[in-house]
Amino acid sequence: MEILTLLDALEDAIENAVSVPFSGKCMVDRNEILEIIQDIRLKLPDDLKQAKWISKERSRILAEAQQEADNIIKNAESRISALVNEHEISRKAQEQAETIINNAKKNAREIRLGTREYADSILGKVEEMLTEMLEIVKENRNELKQK
Repeated sequence: MEILTLLDALEDAIENAVSVPFSGKCMVDRNEILEIIQDIRLKLPDDLKQAKWISKERSRILAEAQQEADNIIKNAESRISALVNEHEISRKAQEQAETIINNAKKNAREIRLGTREYADSILGKVEEMLTEMLEIVKENRNELKQK
């Protein structure tokens, strides 16, 4: 990911900066730091677009899962109505249909939960990265302001 590379460059610039004697401070090339920060800002929208895509993909997956569950339920209902005429077959068909419907609902629920957890996990990681980047930028800006 390009932002991580830029953050590494920012970290290297700070680590390789000339230390000010008798203090925990250092002198950095302002233009170099500002240029890296500007590059980070330019790259952030890509990460935000990726997060938006993940959110849309999550919605699409949920819709597909719901459609698949609906189709399974419709197929099960069609099978039930076709077998209703015969008593023993009807009873067995009813049991199978209920099992299929329950399994379809269970599968649909599991798919929905899984996609929500996956999307939440990805969005959480993106949020953590953005928070870390923002904190680094804030710290660097504060440090630049203090100098």
